[in-house]
Amino acid sequence: MIPFVDLKAQYNSIKDEINTTVLKLLESTQFVLGDEVAAFEKEFAAYCDADYGIAVNTGTSALHLALLTAGVVPGDEVITTPFTFVATVAAIGYTGATPVFVDIDPVSYTIDVTQIEQAITERTKAILPVHLYGQPADMEPILAIARRYGLIVIEDAAQAHRAEYKGQRVGSIGELGCFSFYPGKNLGAYGEGGMVVTNNPEYACTIKMLRDWGQERRYHHVLKGYNYRMEGLQGAILRVKLPHLDKWTEARRTHAAQYDKLLPSGVKTPTVMPYSHHVYHVYAVRSQQRDRLQQRLQDQGIQTGIHYPIPVHLQQAYAELGYQPGDFPVAEAVANEVLSLPMYPELPQEHLETIIAAVRESI
Repeated sequence: MIPFVDLKAQYNSIKDEINTTVLKLLESTQFVLGDEVAAFEKEFAAYCDADYGIAVNTGTSALHLALLTAGVVPGDEVITTPFTFVATVAAIGYTGATPVFVDIDPVSYTIDVTQIEQAITERTKAILPVHLYGQPADMEPILAIARRYGLIVIEDAAQAHRAEYKGQRVGSIGELGCFSFYPGKNLGAYGEGGMVVTNNPEYACTIKMLRDWGQERRYHHVLKGYNYRMEGLQGAILRVKLPHLDKWTEARRTHAAQYDKLLPSGVKTPTVMPYSHHVYHVYAVRSQQRDRLQQRLQDQGIQTGIHYPIPVHLQQAYAELGYQPGDFPVAEAVANEVLSLPMYPELPQEHLETIIAAVRESI
């Protein structure tokens, strides 16, 4: 079986570093927040070219707190894309605001910037673009629209660690950037984790309080907050992994280049936009015979994924928003055709060749 992702392969490559760090953390007994988390916050923020990093327990929590800090409240609207993991939209709902969808660009699959302005109303508070699959959204026009209407831009960079837009690291482009460290991410914890990065000191201060029960200092609750703290263990592990991220990213890009070159014309490979440094969290091809292709690969022992088979506007959980099939035709067409091939830094060359050959035989 060729796995879609092999987390054990990465662990084995840094096993000694990880084991030493975990034992040291256990000895310290700093199990929640603590020195390792504080150090990781500084290191990851610097890696993103941001001034502040605030570590939280999940990427979803990062989005939730970023939205709250941006002043999003019940009755507001937040513009985003329906073609994303559901957490993007769930976080908007947690604030009491309403998600307003804009269809995706048919080439990049990120939010179609030409349709954003017509979705703005007097209730719009923020724009939440998603850097999908490791490719940045087109941020320059998004920022221009936000400035024109006085809106906050919050980047969902959960899939885009190390990605760049016109040479600038994602996360530091909008007012707030949100990352996930779920184990399968390009930079993954050994459990859950998330981070908000920002250049705004007031935002950073607010998020620090919100993640820890709204405390300014112990037992002094300034805000109604949450238990969204990062565990010390995850901070320590992520500190070990961060220095390897550049090397792992280049390995992903090398694998993607081989897929691009050798996959048959019967599948549509990802298009890297001219402004983008793509980091290939997911390598998604398109095929009108997606389900047949997936089954044939499965029959040959090759695991694949679908990111994402049902756009959020058609999910049962969000039926109250009132959207119908056909409302966002590009997102719906892409959802019906995308198939994610195995992609991780340690993917062996022989596995890559087997996958390519299998796709060729299956088209």
